[in-house]
Amino acid sequence: MLTKEENELLTRVGPDTPAGELLRRYWHPVAIAQELTPEHPTKFVRVLGENLVLFRDKLGRVGLIGDRCSHRSASLCYGRVEERGISCAYHGWLFDTQGNILETPPERNEAIINSVKHLAYPVRKFVGMYWAYLGPEPAPLLPPYDLFTKPTGSRQLVVHPMLDCNWFQAMENSADPDHLQILHQEFLTRPGHEPVNSTRGFIDEVAATDFYTTDFGLMKKRTYKDGRVDEHPLIFPNMLRQGFGMQIRVPVDDTHTLHFQLFYTPGDDPIDASADLPVEWKEPYKLPPSALHPYARYTMDSVLAQDHAMWETQGPIADRSLEHLSYSDRGVALLRKVMQEQLDVVARGGDPMGLYRRPEGLIVDTNYEESVKAEGSAVPALITAEMHRIKVPAATADD
Repeated sequence: MLTKEENELLTRVGPDTPAGELLRRYWHPVAIAQELTPEHPTKFVRVLGENLVLFRDKLGRVGLIGDRCSHRSASLCYGRVEERGISCAYHGWLFDTQGNILETPPERNEAIINSVKHLAYPVRKFVGMYWAYLGPEPAPLLPPYDLFTKPTGSRQLVVHPMLDCNWFQAMENSADPDHLQILHQEFLTRPGHEPVNSTRGFIDEVAATDFYTTDFGLMKKRTYKDGRVDEHPLIFPNMLRQGFGMQIRVPVDDTHTLHFQLFYTPGDDPIDASADLPVEWKEPYKLPPSALHPYARYTMDSVLAQDHAMWETQGPIADRSLEHLSYSDRGVALLRKVMQEQLDVVARGGDPMGLYRRPEGLIVDTNYEESVKAEGSAVPALITAEMHRIKVPAATADD
């Protein structure tokens, strides 16, 4: 278990919090690129506890700036975009994508123009999404992992419902391989392959689990009694690469999390890195969609629906002072240890793990080709169909 103070360190993501400062060292996707259109050129964005507005001006430049106008705090989400930037709907103050104030109607106030800088963060389009960087300059490379950066093949995106809980609950799930055989047992069942009972599911098929760290995160390894082995990484701090898929969990604030997923299909066709990607928005996994446990009822009809239910029913922020960890929770304990170590690195002014600054064009190999071979034999195709309900290139689970 953790003390309440230790729990706070892992979970709070706002400005000037230890975890918030750590997470601000990385790029995070904040929107699907197709969400900005000429008809709808602005989008309210909340990320890491900050209220921001994503916009595209009429020259195609994209900015991410503070939601409240520097004049009198009206929301810039309702601003009018033009060639030079975004103009506040209230009094017309004009901001460019860098947060510079270009005009201050009704008069031109040079003192304000020359002395006031509106909050603005770098934003870049990458794998069909807009990514933001909220940390100190210089910014690192965008995440250079193979599923994002392979130059040939194809990619598609899935947007899962907003998680009504803290981001770290989803990440601990990624360091917890044993729940696959129990929580998701219905999707592992097939003719001739039935669980012993609902309590044990298929856990008795697993001979051992192991965990170790890599340059970019944690690797979890599951060895089955029949000799099969599957192994895939938790990419620090907030991604899971499993099979051909990459899940990204972006903290909105302390109690809400965006949940994106990218799928890569190997192939020989060149990928246009600037193009938009096919996107599927998933329906809510609970009813009513905005309710919290115990007032919400989860559908439990897919792997992700089951995961969302388990993450959210721990509470908006899980109270880890109440838990009782066991030997099978070694991965969770390792993740917490690594998280604390990386908090200390950032506090000392260093770069945390999984952060890259050079060279441009770097492709980091997560060994997906080998793990897909193993996972394809370990996880039946049914689990992929139930989990994703989209065409993906092999049998893969999110666990």
